[in-house]
Amino acid sequence: MSKQARLRVAACSLLLSAMAAAGAAPVTYTAILDGPGESPPNTSPGIGATRITFDDTAHTLLVNVAFAGLSADSTASHIHCCTATPGSGTAGIATETPTFASFPLGVTTGAFSHSYDTSMTSTWSSAFLTSSGGTAAAAEAAFNAGLMAGDAYLNIHSTAYPGGEIRGFLKPVSSVPEPASLALLAAGAPVLLIVRRRRKTRGD
Repeated sequence: MSKQARLRVAACSLLLSAMAAAGAAPVTYTAILDGPGESPPNTSPGIGATRITFDDTAHTLLVNVAFAGLSADSTASHIHCCTATPGSGTAGIATETPTFASFPLGVTTGAFSHSYDTSMTSTWSSAFLTSSGGTAAAAEAAFNAGLMAGDAYLNIHSTAYPGGEIRGFLKPVSSVPEPASLALLAAGAPVLLIVRRRRKTRGD
């Protein structure tokens, strides 16, 4: 093989390695959760923010949620996937049931952070596993596709709204027009409660 051919092979190898590394990078998604974002919309005074990071190579899913001002006690929270239309409609539960492990229940204000091993079947609901092909790997792939397509949302359920009191569709951080949502999440539920009160005072 000539020196020029060897250089071309080396260049192609480097390019392929770079592409593989880029594709393997974890992706972060965020959403603002509220009643109008539910299906059907409701008038809940609650507000929330979520930030999730999914890495299908390391098989990790980090979920962070903060919420405040629900109209009744929380009963469950999940990520649902995948809707037929990006940003609208409803879908079955994708993540563990009956709720995220250690999610604060029986409260109207709270915060949550948990990391999941997505190579384990226990991370996924049985229905999502079955519909995705029956394995954790297939569920990961379906979940990843749903996130990238804008067909996944995080929901918080309450006794007042068993079907879901507040929710938001997950969007990649780079495409989220409201970076303040990340600050709200970092500050936690107390700041969310203050924001909710200010909105109520202004009549928003």
